[in-house]
Amino acid sequence: MIPRHDWQAESLKAVGLSDDYEELVDLVDYHFVDVPAADPNRREVLKTLGAGLLIAVAADSAHGQQPGRGQRPGGGRRGGGGSGATSVAARVHIGQDGGLTVMTGKVECGQGARAELSQAAAEELRVPIERVALVMADTALVPDDGGTYGSRSTPSTIPAIRAGCASARLLLVALAAQRWGVEAAAIDVQGGQAKDEKTGRTLTYADLATDAEAAQGLARSVSPEVALTPVASWRTMGVSVPRPNGRDIVAGSHQYPSDVVRPGMLYGKVLRAPSFGATLESVDLNPARAMEGVVAVRDGGFVGVAAPTTARARKALDAIAATAKWRTAPHPSSAELPAYLRAHAEGGIPANPFADEVANAAKSLKRSYDVAYIQHAPMEPRAAVAEWEDGRVTAWLGTQVPFGVRGELARAFGLPEDRARVITPDFGGGFGGKHSGEYAVEAARLAKEAGKPVRIVWTRPEEFTWAQFRPAAAIEAEASLDAQGKIATWRFLNINSGAGQVQTPYRVGRSDARFIPSAAPLRHGSYRALASTANTFGRECFMDELAELAGVDPLAFRLAHLGDPRLRAVLVEAASRFDWPSRLKSKTPGQGVGLACGMDKGGFVAACASVSVDRDKGTIRVDHVCQVYECGKIINPANLLNQVKGAVVMGLGPALREASEFSEGVIRNASFGAYRVPRFADLPTLDVHLLDRPDLASAGAGETPIIAVAPAVANAVFNAIGLRIRRMPIRLPNAKDEPIAEA
Repeated sequence: MIPRHDWQAESLKAVGLSDDYEELVDLVDYHFVDVPAADPNRREVLKTLGAGLLIAVAADSAHGQQPGRGQRPGGGRRGGGGSGATSVAARVHIGQDGGLTVMTGKVECGQGARAELSQAAAEELRVPIERVALVMADTALVPDDGGTYGSRSTPSTIPAIRAGCASARLLLVALAAQRWGVEAAAIDVQGGQAKDEKTGRTLTYADLATDAEAAQGLARSVSPEVALTPVASWRTMGVSVPRPNGRDIVAGSHQYPSDVVRPGMLYGKVLRAPSFGATLESVDLNPARAMEGVVAVRDGGFVGVAAPTTARARKALDAIAATAKWRTAPHPSSAELPAYLRAHAEGGIPANPFADEVANAAKSLKRSYDVAYIQHAPMEPRAAVAEWEDGRVTAWLGTQVPFGVRGELARAFGLPEDRARVITPDFGGGFGGKHSGEYAVEAARLAKEAGKPVRIVWTRPEEFTWAQFRPAAAIEAEASLDAQGKIATWRFLNINSGAGQVQTPYRVGRSDARFIPSAAPLRHGSYRALASTANTFGRECFMDELAELAGVDPLAFRLAHLGDPRLRAVLVEAASRFDWPSRLKSKTPGQGVGLACGMDKGGFVAACASVSVDRDKGTIRVDHVCQVYECGKIINPANLLNQVKGAVVMGLGPALREASEFSEGVIRNASFGAYRVPRFADLPTLDVHLLDRPDLASAGAGETPIIAVAPAVANAVFNAIGLRIRRMPIRLPNAKDEPIAEA
């Protein structure tokens, strides 16, 4: 047992650290290492980071940022957390040279997490951001902070990292107070130095890392009341800082998952079914095995090859494919999709419980809306390299859930989880689509058979066909108005795509809003904002139709039913900046304006759009989008602005063009040529405004800014030509698929 020193207890209490000495961690050569037993390989940590002091903070002890007292981040699996009370939410390694390394299980996939997490660490450590090295998404080195999804990095992981870094800073203060015999309150930390303002004495993080008594004095837990820097005192947070590795990305030196090369590496290919639902009856691997250097594997329904070159791997796979016998299965087409989803709704579509009130209402309306399946279409397709050594597997891949993929690998090969390692370099886009790790398992199967590392990179057709889709939706909406034009009854059913924001934010009388699962014909999963996009599309289009029924301006109708002050604020701001009243009155043939608003995951958004429509050509051109977004206190304004602009552009794709077309179990537009994402020529004038709320906790921005784009455009199309289009993508009747929008 390490001896307890009174100075440690007093100093730690003074700065908010726990005085619980029941469980102290290993102390070896004055290198303090606090790693839960479930974490992999302590030697790996020290080997990678070097000698120094490692401070660990449990997720349940971390508090988020609010003025005064903080907001507790979600623990466990709630809200994208890691493994709850046993997980680690933040770690700080202080090198004996004063180097500062922060570790997190979150990933960087273009959303700016690397910059914002580094800012959070630098703020609480009181150092320039350049002094913070951030290690992300290596399951052998970092805590399980949960998957990078649900816009949870900002509200959950940033507070946890801040708590860990604040603890390191306060430990430095405690050491200085003990050495100098002064009160902790008399010591200030700036530039990585603790300073006694009266005498000018200083102490650095390097001094902390090499002090034996300081190492002994840190207990395992951190007080839930550890003080975080109030917003008014922020110096590094709240300002725009560039991505730390931005130069490498621009210069082309950054190594993406698809760039990873290992010694002796082979290149893999996997046999895919000819259609959805097809099962393999027989296949002959001998033609591939006869080729020099080729390894061929069959494991149940999995068939793959690995070869010294991609060309030989493709040749080997073609030889195998020629021998394969498949049993196909019936499958609906995309043209049949809306009817199919409604016909297969679980338990059927229930009757409206307010039918009698609707029948006797002053006015009523019933409408159906449809949303197509779409693909994530990342620039970098799925890519993984797997390598086996001494019964352990390591995989390098682009995934949003490194610890989840580690579990997949462990289960696939019957391994304890500490014998599987996942390393995720910053990668080229996920958008919610890179949650699963089947491509890592594919590479690992081939690597195990070959006895060499194997790289798998999905082709573009594979990405468009076998990656998960954003769920299609069939939406049923019905409402009645009273004599004063207020919504008396509200019924809103989402079939298939999910419950996200299925409840209306508007004040209504009696309400029945719910999600009904259906027999989904395609493999679907997360996508930015998921069902919130479909539900906001249906609701905001329906609100415009109700406004028309009531004979009221769409903006005025919304404001008359809107109580949430944050949603109201963004809507009013967007309408003002767009000059909604005058633009609504100004009518030019073929041109129109529309608006929409919504909220999701702690963010609030409103969009106004103007469009030009040519019915003869069948084209819709979005000319201008004014969007206002509010997500609490802004951490990095430039990064947030980029996120919102990117979401607007991304939202235009499914609004006007994107839809996965399929028949006979085959995707018919599995390429960027046939599946048109927005291009530079499609871009409207973007007028984006951010509302900063220092009085509110920071929320994420990776998803919510996308949800108002499509309904604003659909409502603008109606304003332009008097035609309601109740489906996404918004295509004019009898228009050819190309062009959908003019360049």
